[in-house]
Amino acid sequence: MSNAVKVQPRKKPLLPRIKNYAGFYIMALAVLAFLVIFHYLPMFGIAYSFTKYTIIKPPVWVGLKNFERLFGMPNFWSAFSNTIQLSVIKLLLTTGFSVILSLLLNEMNNIWGKKLSQTIIYLPHFMSWVVTASVFQLILSPTGQGLVNSILMNLGIIDKGIYFLGSSATWQGAYYVINIWHDTGWGTIIFMATLTGIDPGIYEAASIDGAGRWKKMWYITLPSLANTIITVLILNLAKIMNLFESVFVLQNDAVMDVSQVLQTYVYYQTFNSGGIPDYGYTTAIGLFRSMVGLFLMLVCNYASKKVRGRGIV
Repeated sequence: MSNAVKVQPRKKPLLPRIKNYAGFYIMALAVLAFLVIFHYLPMFGIAYSFTKYTIIKPPVWVGLKNFERLFGMPNFWSAFSNTIQLSVIKLLLTTGFSVILSLLLNEMNNIWGKKLSQTIIYLPHFMSWVVTASVFQLILSPTGQGLVNSILMNLGIIDKGIYFLGSSATWQGAYYVINIWHDTGWGTIIFMATLTGIDPGIYEAASIDGAGRWKKMWYITLPSLANTIITVLILNLAKIMNLFESVFVLQNDAVMDVSQVLQTYVYYQTFNSGGIPDYGYTTAIGLFRSMVGLFLMLVCNYASKKVRGRGIV
């Protein structure tokens, strides 16, 4: 038996390797600069959360007083609970409808009809939330000019118009419907990509065994989608604290009790506080939101390891 030791090839020195890939490093500089300026440098602003800072005066160190004030505000906890509720329910609904639409599209045999349906379903995602809010304010208008109220009145279901976006009892339901319309189609892209990767031979074997369309969907398609569904839920759960634009454009003073979320709470504390805003206090809110987001990310990473065998970070 030979005792010869295999010699590992010697790596080139660092400088020649950098020269060989200089073009790639130059292209990466813009991305690196963006990350440093807009993501890493702002981290030093965390220190303001422990100060009283009103711009016109130098920051004054106050320790944890901003957090004591924050946790003592009842409207803050209302905004926090609204953020969790709206984000989680929206995530579950949009994911569920995306799966259903993906299954229906996958069952379509007419290729042109399938492409047309996909295009129509995807289009709302490219409409800005400002335009979306304007459209649905017209559709849900409480007057007889509103499409929904007009239909309900003609059917004799109601006698007078319902202000769907101006009532605490109906605002959240309207918000979920609008989000399903806006985001569901885009979510189907991931699931459709998974469905196209399923081996057609499995369906052929199931057909030989006498399985119908529903049994194929239940025993082949859905199990194949299960891992993707869980992955989408896990990845999006870590982002539920970032809710802002879709809520901000639809809320009004009449529904603040059910529509105020942490991001809009920070906005109003900063720009509608009625005086000189305390940026130390609003920074404390942002730090608390970031810590909750970090906790959720760690939970999602742990769940991802259990489900997929690997983490998301």
